[in-house]
Amino acid sequence: QVQVVESGGGLVKPGGSLRLSCAASGFTFRLFVMSWYRQAPGKERELVASLSSVGGSTNYADSVKGRFTISRDNVNNTVYLQMNSLKPEDTAVYYCNALGYSGKTYNIWGQGTQVTVSS
Repeated sequence: QVQVVESGGGLVKPGGSLRLSCAASGFTFRLFVMSWYRQAPGKERELVASLSSVGGSTNYADSVKGRFTISRDNVNNTVYLQMNSLKPEDTAVYYCNALGYSGKTYNIWGQGTQVTVSS
């Protein structure tokens, strides 16, 4: 089954850290661009960070540069989002996305994990 499953969300105080994980299955993970998006209440879904399949190039939203780091483990088919110095405005549902070709083109979304930053 082609899927990605997020985990690691929760409640954290401002200034704290969380690490999100996204476990992939059913496709050739190393060939896919992996990304994290987020959607806050009343707002559109936005790209947080992405990581290429080859070369390891990254792209970050300006709002998270210097605080968040995306990484991938091509052995365990997992992508991570390390989030440091969290702010209340980082509160959102975070979604993992996989985009690429494995027999056909796939654009795969997870179910999301809630991150709440509050004192």
